[in-house]
Amino acid sequence: MAQPMAAKFGISLSNRAILFGWATIDDLLDAAVTADQSDYFHSVWVGDNLLSKARVDAMIALSAIAARTEQVKLGTICMASFPMRHPIQVAIQWASLDVLSHGRTILAVCNGAAASDGPQFKHELEVFGMPSRERVGRLVEGVDVIRRLWTEDQVTHEGKYYQFADVDLMPKPVQQPLPIYLAANPKPGADPEVEERVLRRVAALGDGWQTDATPADTFQRRFDTIKNYAAEQGHDPSELESCLHLMVNINDNRDEGFEQARGFLMRYYGANAVSRERTELWLAYGSPQQVIDKIQSYIDAGCTMPVLRFVSPDLKGQLRRCIEEVMPAFRA
Repeated sequence: MAQPMAAKFGISLSNRAILFGWATIDDLLDAAVTADQSDYFHSVWVGDNLLSKARVDAMIALSAIAARTEQVKLGTICMASFPMRHPIQVAIQWASLDVLSHGRTILAVCNGAAASDGPQFKHELEVFGMPSRERVGRLVEGVDVIRRLWTEDQVTHEGKYYQFADVDLMPKPVQQPLPIYLAANPKPGADPEVEERVLRRVAALGDGWQTDATPADTFQRRFDTIKNYAAEQGHDPSELESCLHLMVNINDNRDEGFEQARGFLMRYYGANAVSRERTELWLAYGSPQQVIDKIQSYIDAGCTMPVLRFVSPDLKGQLRRCIEEVMPAFRA
């Protein structure tokens, strides 16, 4: 019997990369099957946006992956469109996915980008008729609504953003409770009061915290803070998961690996959104040992669930090298 892993590892499949020719939908499905059968991966994740970063819809992609896999959990990294989707609709669709997958889902949500973060985000919010200032409120209220719909019969809700009466949502999820993570990454130099509000929100609402592009020492400080806030609110901090989205390019030529990864990220997020500094922070690249060391630094900082996205046009080759040359280092 194989030894257990030192952490729960996920693979993030780019349901956006198929739009610029770095993968096909069949490549993603094949990678999910390989991860499922490898005995190394705990979960498979896909990203989510509506108009701002076009992609194959997250729940549709996860449904296809659910039908092809048996073991891995299925999650969003993260559902940035959550404030723009009505919570009743999300509750029905996600519960259906949980039924389809026999209880293998993790819903990770966030408040999405602000209008000030770029014209594509401003346009998306305008199209869906949602003021940017309402994103956080809709996130908080929406999570509450969904939890009630999944666990109660005949739900009536009179909130600031959503009002309805006598909704008996079916189907209910297989999992009770179904885990919901909150994705949050306060910007560098953020007002300490803003950061405190964000981390308290994660502690109050989430079964886990999801983040990215964060130095290991900042990751550790923030996760420790979230656990302290959770304890203050009567939650068991030992049950909280911490999920880090990490870009990976395994390449014995380190410079080539960096440039390949940065090319992917610039296509994915736009040339102006990916500085060299941010790429270095976000990316584990180079030889297998260099990738191992970067991942290990976050596990040492308290990360319970590294989620790896291979930023290369050779998804199959990257996944094979990861399974053969990286993952065995993390057997407990």
